[in-house]
Amino acid sequence: MNTLGHNLTLTTFGESHGPAIGGVLDGFPAGITVDTDYIALQMQRRRPGQSTVTTGRQEKDQVEFLSGLLDGVSTGAPIAFIIRNQDQHSSDYDELKDLFRPSHADYAWEQRYGIRDWRGGGRSSARVTAPVCVAGALARLAMRKLLPALDITAFTSQIGPYSTNPANDMDYTTVMAESNIVRCPDAELASKMEEYIKQLRTEQDSTGGCVTCVVRGVPAGIGNPVFDKLEASLAKAMLGINAAKGFEYGDGFAVASQRGSEHNDSFCLENGQIATKTNHSGGIQGGISNGQPIRFRVAFKPTPTIGREQQTVTRDGRETTITAKGRHDPCVVPRAVPVVEALTALVLLDQYISSK
Repeated sequence: MNTLGHNLTLTTFGESHGPAIGGVLDGFPAGITVDTDYIALQMQRRRPGQSTVTTGRQEKDQVEFLSGLLDGVSTGAPIAFIIRNQDQHSSDYDELKDLFRPSHADYAWEQRYGIRDWRGGGRSSARVTAPVCVAGALARLAMRKLLPALDITAFTSQIGPYSTNPANDMDYTTVMAESNIVRCPDAELASKMEEYIKQLRTEQDSTGGCVTCVVRGVPAGIGNPVFDKLEASLAKAMLGINAAKGFEYGDGFAVASQRGSEHNDSFCLENGQIATKTNHSGGIQGGISNGQPIRFRVAFKPTPTIGREQQTVTRDGRETTITAKGRHDPCVVPRAVPVVEALTALVLLDQYISSK
């Protein structure tokens, strides 16, 4: 499936080394002023080649809108857009035509379709997250009008052995996260993360990590029960990001060792409004927002393309080895931060529309 959402849907298209990638956003509210500078900012946060800890591929990621806007305002019609690829080095992948890269989608994709795009992975490349950031920026612009109190803050909370203290999640801000190239709001920890990534790059290796997202200003009553729970929709969106391997919200897997007396969020009154004393539930109960901040975490695996020699198999069944070439992120986490925020905005806007 290349489509996300129910009432607000995003369909993306294109491949890593094709002429362009893009998307169609349908169900977007009419009358929203589209700030192209804001969209460009979000694209810059995700684009390749932005720092010394990302891939060297250089893409301007300029967005061309094809429909759905009139004088910079949404009309309610589908918003179609494209982003032209400009810095493909397809020849870097020539020797991979007949090899299956370890921990990539190559083998599984060919088993599914009988054919695969060996040029950077085609649709399985993280390049396809660029249209997600365009649509997410549009969703956030709509939320400024529909839910002005909404604030979405994602940040790098772990890279390899270095991780932030979850007790501080509510204290971190986007400004703090954007103050360094790894997007960690703890400056001292960010420096260690940066050096660790650079060390692994020299060792021709890679690392995984986590992105934490905190959403403030979500009113109670957003979401649906059973199979379209708010947390399930968020999980589906996040696990659709390339290299995402885990999702947890609230206390996540830590609840397995907790007692009910420890985990339960007792209700109380704050300024005459119903609230909870704690937020172990991560702002969602019964699949519906309860008015408290939504908090979740996404785990990403180490980038599978590394410069070290690895064992693999050819398409015709011969065992061999591979030493990857090309331009790749030694850690995907810093560039995943804006993607997590974009998908959060899309899911919340979709659920908000369905709750009205």
